[in-house]
Amino acid sequence: MKVLVIGKGAREHALAWKLAQSPRVEHVFCAPGNAGTAEEGTNFPAEPHEFDRLIRFVKKEEIGLTVVGPEDPLALGIVDAFEKAGLRIFGPSKAAARLEASKVFAKELMRHADIPTAEFRIFDHPEPARRFIETRDYPLVVKADGLAAGKGVMVCSTTEEAMRAVDQIMVKEIFGQAGRRVVIEKRLEGRECSVLSFVAGRTILTLPIAEDYKKAFENDAGPNTGGMGAFSPSSQVASEQLQEIDNAILVPTIHALKRARCPYRGVLYSGLMLTGQGPRVLEYNVRLGDPETQPTLMRLQSDLLDLIEAVVDGRLDQIAEDQLVWDARPAVCVVLASEGYPGNITKGKLISGLNDVKKLTDVKVFHAGTKSVDGRIVTDGGRVLSVTALGDDLEQARRRAYQAIELIHFPGMMYRRDIAMKEKTAPSADAISQ
Repeated sequence: MKVLVIGKGAREHALAWKLAQSPRVEHVFCAPGNAGTAEEGTNFPAEPHEFDRLIRFVKKEEIGLTVVGPEDPLALGIVDAFEKAGLRIFGPSKAAARLEASKVFAKELMRHADIPTAEFRIFDHPEPARRFIETRDYPLVVKADGLAAGKGVMVCSTTEEAMRAVDQIMVKEIFGQAGRRVVIEKRLEGRECSVLSFVAGRTILTLPIAEDYKKAFENDAGPNTGGMGAFSPSSQVASEQLQEIDNAILVPTIHALKRARCPYRGVLYSGLMLTGQGPRVLEYNVRLGDPETQPTLMRLQSDLLDLIEAVVDGRLDQIAEDQLVWDARPAVCVVLASEGYPGNITKGKLISGLNDVKKLTDVKVFHAGTKSVDGRIVTDGGRVLSVTALGDDLEQARRRAYQAIELIHFPGMMYRRDIAMKEKTAPSADAISQ
């Protein structure tokens, strides 16, 4: 079978890499891909929103399955378009993708289904939002309603910070139309974790829990990013908590979507805060998380194609969680980013050392913002590389990832030094830069 992976980030590189390992996969294409996906298969220069062009390509190449990586094409209805053309594709419908595309939709669904989340209010004008903030005596989080590449959430410690967040999102429109409405909610305290579940109909198959690091700098300082690192599995979620997450969050979410006439099929990412009162939903994503996917797939030993096809064909109930084979060793992923990320960055910086890393054992560099120019690999985005390593324990995996990073260089390279530290402390609140 030929497979197409849509997207150009490290998540898509990880998907292409893992799918290429399946004995049933003849060839992997990636659209548009990056310099890393070109090493796993063939890149096709089409953007994820060019549905007609992608459909023509799939028909011409007789591709048997398309796997969607990023959220934007899902929110725009790529699954609906492909299925209308009679093509097999992995991901939720446009209606179900509203779970990520609109935080207002997600919050209202949680309220109606009694799914545990933070107290919240919804605003479509800055003035009532400001008046609401003035009446709160606890820290707040301000969220743009629409998609903002994982950056539309502003965690605030003071009233002034919350006011500035409303001004930036609703008045200055730094996220464009995504900020026409905002959700303002009570800031939760605890430890975050990411729950990735494959879903088809009523069947939910949950993968090992991962933890990611969204803030740009160490000690969880600085602005939100798409993610600066992750590790899997997390030891912070006990078996009884997993059962509570399943019963109080996952099952009600899937049932609520079905009642809303948008049954779910694909991957559901539940971003949770483990509070003293139990797990609470921070956000939903309708696709595999990035960078959580990288360490998760690094550990997966089962055939990913079998799992994805079971979802697409409605056979997920035939796969039990204990049928999936995992490397018992933990994996750590550290993101290397361009200087200035998540703000303005400069592209085209030469990357060196990647061939040296290939000689290392149990280390894989997944490409994100890269491209090949005249046979040389250069930077082409904010998040550039995801350096991922396995180890006998978390500390060894972490050490291997950072040893690999020492071999890589590009001007302005920045990364966090505290990924997967058992105690989230570090001597500096700055990302390392070179």
